Amino acid sequence: MKQLMLGNKAFARGLYEAGCGVVSSYPGTPSTEVTEEIAKYDEVYCEWAPNEKVAMEVAFGACLAGKRSFCGMKHVGLNVAADPLYTCSYTGVNAGMVICVADDAGMHSSQNEQDSRHHAIAAKVPMLEPSDSKEALEFTKIAYEISETFDTPVIIKMCTRVAHSQSIVEPGERVVPEQKSYEKNIQKYVMMPGNAIRRHPFVEERTRKLTEYAETSPLNRVEMGGTGLGIITSSTSYQYAKEVYGENASILKLGMVNPLPVKLIKDFAEKVERLIVIEELDPIIENHCKQLGLTLSGKDLLPICGEFSQNLIAEKIDGTSADFTSLEEQLPGRPPVMCAGCPHRGLFYTLSKNKCNVLGDIGCYTLGAVAPLAAMDMTLCMGASISAIHGFNKASGKESEAKTVAVIGDSTFMHSGMTGLANVAYNQSNSTIIILDNSITGMTGHQQNPTTGYNIKGDPAGKIDLEALCKAMGFNRVAVVDPYNLEECDRVLKEELAADEPSVIISRRPCALLKYVKHKAPLKVAVDNCIGCKSCMRLGCPAISVKEKKAVIDTTLCVGCGVCQQLCKFDALQSGEE
Repeated sequence: MKQLMLGNKAFARGLYEAGCGVVSSYPGTPSTEVTEEIAKYDEVYCEWAPNEKVAMEVAFGACLAGKRSFCGMKHVGLNVAADPLYTCSYTGVNAGMVICVADDAGMHSSQNEQDSRHHAIAAKVPMLEPSDSKEALEFTKIAYEISETFDTPVIIKMCTRVAHSQSIVEPGERVVPEQKSYEKNIQKYVMMPGNAIRRHPFVEERTRKLTEYAETSPLNRVEMGGTGLGIITSSTSYQYAKEVYGENASILKLGMVNPLPVKLIKDFAEKVERLIVIEELDPIIENHCKQLGLTLSGKDLLPICGEFSQNLIAEKIDGTSADFTSLEEQLPGRPPVMCAGCPHRGLFYTLSKNKCNVLGDIGCYTLGAVAPLAAMDMTLCMGASISAIHGFNKASGKESEAKTVAVIGDSTFMHSGMTGLANVAYNQSNSTIIILDNSITGMTGHQQNPTTGYNIKGDPAGKIDLEALCKAMGFNRVAVVDPYNLEECDRVLKEELAADEPSVIISRRPCALLKYVKHKAPLKVAVDNCIGCKSCMRLGCPAISVKEKKAVIDTTLCVGCGVCQQLCKFDALQSGEE
């Protein structure tokens, strides 16, 4: 039965129908729902791994054992997983192995706007790129066939608009291929130099065969319309081009974006008068076409930054305005803020109050950089806060040690913070590291991690004790604070900054949005006591505002955490009725 399905859900359905047996991923918007959806099928083993490198290695091990496998991640996660990716391109696979990478053009929830096609080209592995939910399902099943036919891992590149939009799909039945037997093959799977050098020619020959496949593959198709304009495109850019030009242009729609065909593109170019490549971010298809000697337009008309839209394409190519309304024209801007009751707010207020240098990390707590707290100086990539504070303090010495901290979330710490912490312990910088333990992976939508004690299905699982781990790694000073208690946070922070050895502070309180967290009644304002000093506004809590020089509490947002009460010297913020 046909149904509307989210792109990521359709991808998961494709994994299920293709007989995937083992799934290991790390959550990252906009890829997260693929793994969350496939985990709903009990026939498939699924897990959240500590990071993307581990996830890819788990998937490789599973395909080596003979079961079709999958790992999913966002674009910056593929950077983390690049080490195993580039080498398993050489080893090839046993059973099929599919990798999802979800790009985030427009940087809706990411720290950069990289184009993952570069990884496919550099690693010399095929990459497919669906343009809607239907193709997300179909391409996933085809990817396993390509993987096993050509002895290669296969990357499927999603993007925010395909991952998080819905279109019609028609689910099919699950077909599970017989598990392949594992056979020891040192020359193929042991990538020491003597073996790896013999595998490189195999990879080059495989690329040649895949290029031949791309010439006639149903993944790539020509849709002839008006011949005055020919468009070569892929992914969501295809959808935009179709909406703008309809049958007035001819389109070569590429579903396989690495390796790219040669003859198919040349033949298409001969049939049209004007040729344009429409692709988001980098000019990869465009450069390929230019290497074939074709005359065309691309990034000379279209931007290299940000997402495209129907309006943008019409304006940049024809100088006209398509009849499409942009949501940005209707909705007011709303800057992101930490939620009311967020356990990180009190800790960041303490850091701001003490004028600390704060080397930050990736998570919802990155919002600690936003005014009025403005309590973060750097965010680079997962785990970089701890490594960076070590380098910062080694370069600055005692002058910085007494006022510099690193902050990192519990899930991010498990992802890639432990090695940085080992470096601090081993090479002994006097650094203070704060682990923000909110008992969940918050930013990507409340996924479990190795510190929560539950697995992807919510069943009990192994739980890592952060205090014991930090002590085992060589830290004598490990303190735990409640971020709702500002006095305690201030005291412990000053003690650890003053200490003459490295230390860890664990700021522990569950995310305010977790279903099991029971909140207190919303606070109320004693209007007569409020003098309009706005001390409470220094927290940046969305539940607090000022109207007519008096504090106002939004009772639909306030969770009664009481942090703001600790800033009010006039008892104007009072506990609500229980």
